[in-house]
Amino acid sequence: MKLPMMGVINLIHEQEEMGALTAGRCLATVPFGGRYRLVDFVLSSMVGSGISKVAVLAHTKYRSLMDHLGSGGNWDLHRKQDGLFVLPPAIEDMTDFGKGDLYQLFRNRDYFSRSPLEYVVIARSHMVCNIDLGRVLEEHIGKGSDITVVCKRWPNARTGLARKVLVDEEGRITDMQDPYGRLASDVVSMEMYILRKELLLELVETSLAQGKDHLVRHAIMSALGELNVRAYLHEGYLGVVNTIPAYYRHSMELLDLEVWNDLFFQPGPIYTKVKDEPPTRYLGGSEVSHSLIANGCEIEGAVEGSILFRGVKVREGAVVRNSIVMQNGIIGESGMLENCILDKEVEIRPLQRLRGSSDTPFLAVKRNVI
Repeated sequence: MKLPMMGVINLIHEQEEMGALTAGRCLATVPFGGRYRLVDFVLSSMVGSGISKVAVLAHTKYRSLMDHLGSGGNWDLHRKQDGLFVLPPAIEDMTDFGKGDLYQLFRNRDYFSRSPLEYVVIARSHMVCNIDLGRVLEEHIGKGSDITVVCKRWPNARTGLARKVLVDEEGRITDMQDPYGRLASDVVSMEMYILRKELLLELVETSLAQGKDHLVRHAIMSALGELNVRAYLHEGYLGVVNTIPAYYRHSMELLDLEVWNDLFFQPGPIYTKVKDEPPTRYLGGSEVSHSLIANGCEIEGAVEGSILFRGVKVREGAVVRNSIVMQNGIIGESGMLENCILDKEVEIRPLQRLRGSSDTPFLAVKRNVI
């Protein structure tokens, strides 16, 4: 069923501590799960929920984003039926890069004004989840909310940077703090906000007129006492992937079959850019256990508890243990990886050994690769 709601994936000033993994790409296009990018999860959730018009607010380093999304055909989005729109940053001079997302929303207000859709969901790209936004909209309307914030209850401290949310007995949000705040709450924001389009435009114009330019920090957090801002608690899997330890931890969790099925198939499938690759080739003497192997790999050595992206080659005698090797990586003869993350096209020389820890994985990158 088509929802009366448009989707917005907000990439303006995404909070992240991904270091070299985002030196040449935006956070949205960090590879994840063997063949996906982080943006695939929120985009697939929108499409699977019945949203047929999605805008991506690009900011910096978005060349890989354009390449990955294309015309949106892999997500069944195309121009003739609303479709996918990548809105480049509105930049008049270099100082505009420092302005917040409200400024970019204001500069693209005609895009929203022309749409007949009544509601908007604004989301970030680093929340790895699979959610039915139709149910969120139904609760939003049913409870007469001005703004609904999708949240998750996390009783224990987890990796990743997420805003903390304080919710009263009636489900209303009474306080919200940035990740480094000391708010005593086990509920975190999933950075998904549903509201009427007209309210969004009103918040944009009013906040900018007051010299404020951040949607959540200025327009929403400062209006908690005035607006009916309520929490919707997501019960499915959530990975907050905006730090290196969080990336490693949530990647390794994909090796749990229950997590895999929950994330990739419930309530609907996760889509990504399709590439035609041959099946993985397992040569004589290879040993693979408890691992996620994408198409196009060639394995002669041993792989244990690891994730290999498309086109990875593990040469004879090499050992890959508890590691993530992105597209076209090569592990040379008798090389060894343990608790490592290898970016795209990184080659490990024969006999070379790299070892990190589960808390601090070793990260190897190749410059100018997206």
